[in-house]
Amino acid sequence: MNPRLDGKVALVTGSGRGIGRAIALKFASEGARVVINDLDAGPAEEVVAEIRAAGGQAVACPGSVTAPDFAERFIGTAVSEYKGLDIIVNNAGYTWDNVIQKMTDEQWYAMIDCHLTAPFRILRAAYPVMRDLSKADQAAGKRSVRKVVNISSVAGLFGNAGQVNYSTAKAGILGMTQTLAKEWGRLNVTVNAVAYGFIKTRLTGNAAEGGTANIDGREIKVGVNPDLLAAMERGIPLGRGGTPEEAAGAVFLLCLPESDYVSGQTLMCSGGLTGI
Repeated sequence: MNPRLDGKVALVTGSGRGIGRAIALKFASEGARVVINDLDAGPAEEVVAEIRAAGGQAVACPGSVTAPDFAERFIGTAVSEYKGLDIIVNNAGYTWDNVIQKMTDEQWYAMIDCHLTAPFRILRAAYPVMRDLSKADQAAGKRSVRKVVNISSVAGLFGNAGQVNYSTAKAGILGMTQTLAKEWGRLNVTVNAVAYGFIKTRLTGNAAEGGTANIDGREIKVGVNPDLLAAMERGIPLGRGGTPEEAAGAVFLLCLPESDYVSGQTLMCSGGLTGI
């Protein structure tokens, strides 16, 4: 069987770990050339090495997606290294929770900047490349469908107590998705979103283990209360949280040729959970 994404150039933010890593590995296993991003160079280079060891192609573009110059550098890496741009997955993210009366402006803007402003900047930087590639396709008499997949959450669809910042940002990305589906349809670019439920990663592990993540110089506590974790899994119709590989599968579906006429949609990947 031929690789389903053979020769495609795919960019995945936050792909040094967790769901993003699983997406990058899936894409590479299907023949895509992948631009790997992580806050830290180490994890990004590790994924690049893993892909290359398996016979694939990948290059790293480390750094914070919230940096003012990141979007141009990210898109520029794809163009300079692989002379193309076919798939963009806006995946990078984390949570920084609090109830609204205790939430600081810093917490609020950290979520908006990461989950909403960063994808906006990346897609804005991608537009001239997408436009020129579309024009070149038309001049050559061929039709290529390119893909954008934005990552949202069930929290963006239904809200979640203690996450007014995260929920608002993840709801906003759905508006961005639907708007760009209308703007970019003429370029033969589909724009869709995947809304995750509970996916098991280092950011959603057991909070009792005291884990933290250093994000833009901040030590952010990660994990979920163990009692809440158990309750969450009981509430999922499939009876468990999803794996990063299963999460990656949902994104992969929207990048296949079979989804070329699907745009402006939100696919829930939540094990049947339809509210929180």
